[in-house]
Amino acid sequence: MGIFSRLKTLISSNVNDLINKAEKPEKMLNQLLIDMNNQLIESKRAVAMAIADEKKLEREVQNQQAQAQEWERKAMLAVQAGKDDLAREALLRKQEHDNNYGEYKKQWEAQKESVEQLKVSLRELQNKIEEAQRKKNLLIARAKRAEAQQIIQSTMSSMAGNRTAFDTFDRMAAKVDQMEAEAAAAKELDDLSANTSLEKRFAELEKSDTAADQMLLDLKEKMKALPEKGSAE
Repeated sequence: MGIFSRLKTLISSNVNDLINKAEKPEKMLNQLLIDMNNQLIESKRAVAMAIADEKKLEREVQNQQAQAQEWERKAMLAVQAGKDDLAREALLRKQEHDNNYGEYKKQWEAQKESVEQLKVSLRELQNKIEEAQRKKNLLIARAKRAEAQQIIQSTMSSMAGNRTAFDTFDRMAAKVDQMEAEAAAAKELDDLSANTSLEKRFAELEKSDTAADQMLLDLKEKMKALPEKGSAE
């Protein structure tokens, strides 16, 4: 089980290292998944080695059991042949293999239990990595959205803190308004001057006609006052 403790420590170390470097979330997640998959490969190799050790212990258990049975058979042959000394030697060899069988069996059973636990942990780790892979795109999308919001908020904060640009814009708007008002006033004055000049000309014209009429009337009155030509004579 120590391999998974080391794996957890290594992954945690990699995560903390990436966070401390303030990498972008997308790069962090991609790198983290690469590290996880690499460690998963190493873990599979280690579990495979543990399984191989368990198989070797199993074969050794079977071998010691077979050797004990073989020496027991030889001891029976020696007894049948009347060679008790040889039978005792065979029984001592049988006892040795029985003892080895007991020790190897304990190691094999412990290794087998450990391998089963490693398999369970390996499956859990693989499931977690697959789940992390599925969540990666969602996390990246959320990170990008949060980053965009931070940029917008930062921009708005900086603009709110610095009114120079807005003040300049307002001054330019006021200046344009003033220019438009002055242009409208100038046009109005020009129109007024033109109207005044035209009215003056018509007034002079009317005045000229009235004076001529008056002069004509005066002349006619004067002529009426003169004695007729025949009477004068």
